[in-house]
Amino acid sequence: MANARSRRRFLVDSGKLALGFTLGSSVLGAAACGSGSSSSPLVSPSAWKELARRISGQVLRPGDDGYLETALPNNLRYASHLPAGIAMCQNPNDVAQSILWSRQHAIPLITRSGGHSYAGYSTTRGLMIDVSPINHADYDPSTGIVTIGGGIRNKALYAALEAANATITHGRCTGVGGAAFVLGGGIGFNMRRFGLACDLMVETQLVTADGNIVTANSSENPDLFWACAGAGGGNYGINTEFQLRTFPVSDLTVFNITWTSDPESLYTALIAALQAGPPTLGTRVSLNAVTPEQLKSGTDVSVGLLGQLVGTPDELAEILAPAYAVSTPVAATIQVMPYWQAQIDFLSETGSPNRYQEKSAFFQDVPSAQAIDTAFSWARRWPGTSEQAGMVMFQTGDQVNAIAPDATAFVHRDSDWLMTVVVDWTSKDSDALVRQNLDWQKDFYGAMREFTTGAFVNFIDPTLKSWEQDYYGSNLPRLESIKAAIDPHQVFHFPESIRPGSGTSSNANRFKGLVESA
Repeated sequence: MANARSRRRFLVDSGKLALGFTLGSSVLGAAACGSGSSSSPLVSPSAWKELARRISGQVLRPGDDGYLETALPNNLRYASHLPAGIAMCQNPNDVAQSILWSRQHAIPLITRSGGHSYAGYSTTRGLMIDVSPINHADYDPSTGIVTIGGGIRNKALYAALEAANATITHGRCTGVGGAAFVLGGGIGFNMRRFGLACDLMVETQLVTADGNIVTANSSENPDLFWACAGAGGGNYGINTEFQLRTFPVSDLTVFNITWTSDPESLYTALIAALQAGPPTLGTRVSLNAVTPEQLKSGTDVSVGLLGQLVGTPDELAEILAPAYAVSTPVAATIQVMPYWQAQIDFLSETGSPNRYQEKSAFFQDVPSAQAIDTAFSWARRWPGTSEQAGMVMFQTGDQVNAIAPDATAFVHRDSDWLMTVVVDWTSKDSDALVRQNLDWQKDFYGAMREFTTGAFVNFIDPTLKSWEQDYYGSNLPRLESIKAAIDPHQVFHFPESIRPGSGTSSNANRFKGLVESA
């Protein structure tokens, strides 16, 4: 599309300034990820050869062709935290054998689907179990169900669904893996009319800590199925397949609009106008930060709107009329396009690797005047990097909230907006500058917490202090109980993974035959 950019780049072209930083590299936080070990585990070469014999996929070691390309996470701040080996699993049995091998040799494991964990939790110094070769997609026109492999990326999913003239709630970044997206809830422009991606799941297949390949749905292993609908990836097993309900596609009005004048009044009017919009409207609103120096030179915070409407441009204009009455856009692209052309050519992003951190929370109503004033105040204090920063709002509500908070593991069923405070940087930025930006982000986020609640597990945040309650709320005790039953030894473990809780004995019978001692 004309405004193609990386997944993290949300600044509008008119708001960009060349800041000119040429300082040293920074990978702040590189030791904060993985599954516990801070040094490469000692496993003999013969043991690695044994793993290669046990699986049909390739085992990659440092120095092998393709190792570094496969091992690097999308968030390059964790690029120095690389695995001792990668099992490229082609089927569920490969996954099972990799899990059993890691337990046999006492080497920590981590799961990799797309590698887009914001906190770098899809990398490790032990064994990376990469399911990206399990990337099939099969559509059944008689049921409207699409069956996808746990390693499928959005780009391949787009192609499969385009051929079927069907869609689900999906993301925009073409490189994101399907498993973690669904397991953490799965947000997208369709969520207000169809619900979250996890709400569309009718069945999943996963490999448990003891190497069993199991099916979970509403009648078979229902507690495990419940946990897989929103608890986040890497907690209960390695999901190798999902079945999801689909919906027919239609033409869309897609839009990318930027305002720069009277931004606070515009933002207030825009958010209120979108809040009143129909469920067929999906939007993303960016508030793009500026440095004090930029502000003094006349460049203020800009506001960007990206999204889609199942409707006409005239209907979109009617929705946006209150915002247009306040400020005229400096740039606006509005087009009617077939659904999948709109996703691929207009709305999608490649998600190129970058360095970033996000901190999220939910608004349970339209943001108040005080909340908006606070956001703009902090957006004008940005220290600056060679990339960008700001606050992004994803519109939720409607079908997202039509499901009870305890009906799935995803507990946040009372929100209207999902907020994230974003900081991006590159290797040009010094460690000192990155620290200034992370401090600014922490303070910005802290100020917004007065008006928000919770946090989104798919925007996982390694600095979040109360992450268990923020991600899971009242669903946490049940999630801990299921963890105790299905993975009591925490084979699947990372700094913000769900821990085993009470109730092991009462829940173990629900997973009869699945839980065995190491």
